Amino acid sequence: MNNPSATGRIILYHKRRVRIERAKGFSHLVPAAVLLSSLLDVVSGREPFTVLVGLEILVGVSYVLLLLREMRHLRHHPDQHPQVAWLELAAAGILALEGYHIWHRHHEKELLTGEHKFHVLPWLYAGLAVWYVAMAFGIGRIYERRHLHLHAEGFSGRLHPFGRRFAYTWPEVDRLEPSEPADVIVHYRNGQQQRLSFANVQNGPAMRDQLLAHSNMNSSKTS
Repeated sequence: MNNPSATGRIILYHKRRVRIERAKGFSHLVPAAVLLSSLLDVVSGREPFTVLVGLEILVGVSYVLLLLREMRHLRHHPDQHPQVAWLELAAAGILALEGYHIWHRHHEKELLTGEHKFHVLPWLYAGLAVWYVAMAFGIGRIYERRHLHLHAEGFSGRLHPFGRRFAYTWPEVDRLEPSEPADVIVHYRNGQQQRLSFANVQNGPAMRDQLLAHSNMNSSKTS
């Protein structure tokens, strides 16, 4: 929403979202490369091609390709997000395969020694894989909780995904006062006031200025 006079719902992203997403994406690059190394083992004849090896190659290739797409998307569209985070699903596949390999090594050792033990690490990887699947389908909804809604009757929103929602109507607001680089002070008609800070929001000063422009437009209509 680049038009200051426009109304509607604006999704607000954390100012470090792009950096966080990049770091999270690259954190699984080494395991993905390890999975891709199975392709070299098959081509060189060191390892036979099996369903598991094929799955490893598929997940590794998918992750690398999706990571490249994600980096391009963050560079060109930092203010948008997909409804399904496919990179998270690929990361879940990597974690599931890592957990399986850990379990398989312990299982083979138990068959040789006859000593059975409970190992936490495979279950931890399995739990993380499930978490990544949940985040793949839920991260978009979490992003959308942080928003600014400009409408004819006033404005509302939430400055933290799990924070308290604010809502103002023009009859209760006397004026909006800019403060700091990205803050605004809401002055009520009864003399009270409240500060809203966009300092931790991506393009925070611009979002604050858009809110001020929305308020000024309403003042010009009612004057």
